[in-house]
Amino acid sequence: MDERIVLNVGGVRHETYQATLKKIPATRLSRLTPSLANFDPLLNEYFFDRHPAVFSMILNYYRTGKLHYPTDVCGPLFEEELQYWGLDASDTEPCCWMQLLHAKDTQETLAVLDRMDADHEDDPQLREQDTMKKFGWEEDYFQGKRTRWMKLKPQVWSLFDEPYSSQAAKLIAGISVLFIFISIVSFCLKTHQSFRLPILTGQNITMPGGMIQPSIERISTEPLPIFGQIEMLCNIWFTLELIIRFIFCPSKVRFFKSPLNMIDLVATLSFYADAMMVRVVEDEPKDVVEFLSMIRIFRLFKLTQHHQGLQILIHTFRASAKELILLVFFLILGIVIFAALVYYAEKMEANPNNQFQSIPLGLWWAICTMTTVGYGDMTPHTSFGRLVGSLCAVMGVLTIALPVPVIVSNFAMFYSHNQARDKLPKRRRRVLPVEQIRLQARRHAAVLEPSASQGGLGGGSAIRRRNMPILIDQNCCDEENHNHKHREKSENSDEGTNSSSTAGVDTVVKLGPSETAITTTVIS
Repeated sequence: MDERIVLNVGGVRHETYQATLKKIPATRLSRLTPSLANFDPLLNEYFFDRHPAVFSMILNYYRTGKLHYPTDVCGPLFEEELQYWGLDASDTEPCCWMQLLHAKDTQETLAVLDRMDADHEDDPQLREQDTMKKFGWEEDYFQGKRTRWMKLKPQVWSLFDEPYSSQAAKLIAGISVLFIFISIVSFCLKTHQSFRLPILTGQNITMPGGMIQPSIERISTEPLPIFGQIEMLCNIWFTLELIIRFIFCPSKVRFFKSPLNMIDLVATLSFYADAMMVRVVEDEPKDVVEFLSMIRIFRLFKLTQHHQGLQILIHTFRASAKELILLVFFLILGIVIFAALVYYAEKMEANPNNQFQSIPLGLWWAICTMTTVGYGDMTPHTSFGRLVGSLCAVMGVLTIALPVPVIVSNFAMFYSHNQARDKLPKRRRRVLPVEQIRLQARRHAAVLEPSASQGGLGGGSAIRRRNMPILIDQNCCDEENHNHKHREKSENSDEGTNSSSTAGVDTVVKLGPSETAITTTVIS
């Protein structure tokens, strides 16, 4: 256990005792043995192609028993390195928890933005695979069974549900937004007195002398007929759009689970219910008809589908749900307490103008005071009542102001990440995994080995073994290539004078962007 071990991590050498690595069992470093493939017997060290800066913190964890978060490393990278070394991020010291939580919040924010971004995949083939998977046709797609319906259905769905997927989709989205605004403006203007016609009723009044005089009385008003025509035109578009989206949607169950689709469905049905009640019922209930027409104003929520800023606002409220619930709880608690206090405070002194006749009336005063609205319709007149009113106003300001910074920070985080994603390039260089590179190297080695043996180089199996290709990657250096070079050194030292004629013969395989791009170079 007192034996020292040399660890070469990313080119940086670290030296420690074997007993130090045994402090945390069931980890990668606690199971180091010379029989491992990454052990170099010549240099007497273990080589790991990992991040050297993070490993300094990990080795310090073995030495001191305290794991700290490096400030110059991204959160996902730190968690990936901990997972490689067999450690858990929950072992981080409390002083570094805030940095770890900030990294996790950033990952959750980016995941939400990925779901919002409809054009996140630039590869047409991968985008088509995602589309087939969303519609449940993944098996048929890989089997080559594609029908016209499988081509038409995703295209029509993207036209009406993904506004930024194409120029035609943007045009349809613009038409939909235009009809929404026309419908809302018409709904608001038809309530104004300048755009309403009076409904008159006439009756004969018998005057004192037996004379009958006709009388005209206005009993109510109704909107101009043009508003009904505008509403009919808008609802024709909304009905057509709803039917097309229902026919071409990927899943009927998810379609009805969407809140926006339910709002659109209820608002459209309310129009037809209103029209049927007007024609079927002679004396239709005005209140019911007005309530059904009020539902149509909720179509404004459909604008969230066409504007990312509104989507960010909704996700901000979702991320701040705990803070909003806490705010409502404290408001209700304060409202009930101060309503009871002001009720009894006003009764402690002689007060002929007491406006707080019950605690429920005090609830209205308390909510107006705590939210700093202050209508002034109810005011305390006694000294104790004014003291309670002052405390209620101060506590209301503090209660509302405390959770607001958390909500603002969540909105700033969503907005800043969204702005950064818009400015970043869409296409990014693809990085191959190490396993794929090693598999390609073995395939090229199997192809080049017979040709090398027939090329007349001579020397037998030793030259053929040295003629095996070494995969050189310009971006990274893997452990297998590192050990391969040292094994060649040991073979050269054992061969003595016989290796002087062939020691400098190596075959280098450089892989370009594709697997077929191979260049062979002989280094002397």
